[in-house]
Amino acid sequence: MANYGFIIDNRKCIGCHACTVACKAEHDVPVGVNRTWVKYIEKGTFPQTSRLFSVMRCNHCDNAPCVDICPVTALYRREDGIVDFDNRRCIGCRACMQACPYDALYIDPETHTAAKCNYCAHRVDRGLEPACVNVCPTHAIVSGDLDDPNSEISLLRSQHEVTVRKPEKGTLPALFYIDGDMASLNPTATAVSNDSVWGSQVRGVGHYAKFLQGHQSKAAATSHHFPIVSKANSNVKIIDSLEKFLALGDDQTGVLNPEATVKSAQQSQQVASEIARRTYDAPQKGVLWGWHVAAYIWTKAIATGAVIVPLTASLFGIGDTLLKLKLIGVVCGLLFLAATGALLAADLDQPKRFIYVLLRPQWKSWLVRGAYIITAYAASLALWLLLAIGQQSSVLLDVVVIALAIATAIYTAFLLAQAKSRDFWQGRLLSVHMLIHALMAGGAIFLIGLPFAESSQWLLFIRWFVGTAIIARLACDAWELATSHSTSDAALTVKLIIRGRYARLYWWGVVALGGVFPLLFVLLTPNWAMPIAGVAILIGIYCSEHIWVQAPQRIPLA
Repeated sequence: MANYGFIIDNRKCIGCHACTVACKAEHDVPVGVNRTWVKYIEKGTFPQTSRLFSVMRCNHCDNAPCVDICPVTALYRREDGIVDFDNRRCIGCRACMQACPYDALYIDPETHTAAKCNYCAHRVDRGLEPACVNVCPTHAIVSGDLDDPNSEISLLRSQHEVTVRKPEKGTLPALFYIDGDMASLNPTATAVSNDSVWGSQVRGVGHYAKFLQGHQSKAAATSHHFPIVSKANSNVKIIDSLEKFLALGDDQTGVLNPEATVKSAQQSQQVASEIARRTYDAPQKGVLWGWHVAAYIWTKAIATGAVIVPLTASLFGIGDTLLKLKLIGVVCGLLFLAATGALLAADLDQPKRFIYVLLRPQWKSWLVRGAYIITAYAASLALWLLLAIGQQSSVLLDVVVIALAIATAIYTAFLLAQAKSRDFWQGRLLSVHMLIHALMAGGAIFLIGLPFAESSQWLLFIRWFVGTAIIARLACDAWELATSHSTSDAALTVKLIIRGRYARLYWWGVVALGGVFPLLFVLLTPNWAMPIAGVAILIGIYCSEHIWVQAPQRIPLA
């Protein structure tokens, strides 16, 4: 069996876009999205200038993260190494787009399903080369069997030094570049030049145009590009620190110190030696998981925390009216769990296929595992409620419900960790972050109803519990944001949160309104003021989830 791959020979590519056009014609790719595209990078200052071209597309990875995260096996890796897709199964969850480090997937605006380069599998099966290889006038794109030592692609790999994109991701890509330049292969090394003939591309079409509705200003369209300049050129305006760049508002653009975005010192010198700017690229896809995802994590935190708090207190014998409190928690859990399911379905581009997650599961995906965890949690809550109506109880069932509630609260952290393209989501504390939010949300629900509580023991417990949870959340945030990060993308995300476009929302919405303010209320004010603290906590949790979901998606992938 063959093991197919690509080599892009940058010595030969002339940037003619024949591959892009051939791909669109072969697969009827709609306007505004691309399976194959050519990225232009210009370097130097006139008259000492150069232009390089890089063909971008699916890397057909041996360890393809898009395949692992797809909940319905719409994406799969064939025995010959080609990563293909079946749009008849796709539910439009966009998880594959979050998992791909190379920004190779898109949502087809006509079918509302994911699509990408599939190596022209239908042509390969008939003994033909992919359409892009067939039309390339300089033979800059080479395809073939990587395991055949006599194939052209194997000979080129053995005779030349080749480069792959983002090898640190461990995806084992099957797309190699001869004379690959980090100014092009590193997506944060350059920015779109908006004063070029191709500048209008940054506004995008299709899924990104949908995202930009209501945000048509130039600032909103360009706020997540990161220019880079050379310190060696005294004629170029330089901002020396990343902090200054990220402190610029949405209505400004800046320049970025290359050392902050290029991990290797050698790569940094290579990029910084000349002024590098991106003058042509595919349209940005924008934020793929927006408010629906942040809201579903928020409602899920309430649905789990409202149950964990009273049932756990019951196990330790706290309070003398806990049956009523547990009933409130379970009913609250069922209501917010229903809201969670509705938000999950609403975020899909094919919401009618939501049931495929349960009926056609791909068990490596945490979307599937999470769906079954939520289903089991909902069933346990319903069983608990039925027993309570019959005036029966079970300590064992309480323990099972608590365990399923914790699993429901934190499983999204494992789903986000499968999204390998977003380095910030790979943090080890993300599951702790979500569990603490669930405990805070559950405590907030009972703070809102605290003036009506009858048990003095419960009054003391819930105030102590919420105060401890708030302190734990602030400590968790401090650890996540203040410690060093192993990748430049994660570090850039942190800067966006604490000094960039999300700084005001984080410091005022999360830390002040959702943290310090309710903590002071819990410690210093009487019971009648507790509902104010509860509402503030819930608002702060939503602000936090909004930031944690969106900020990593602002970092460009290609």
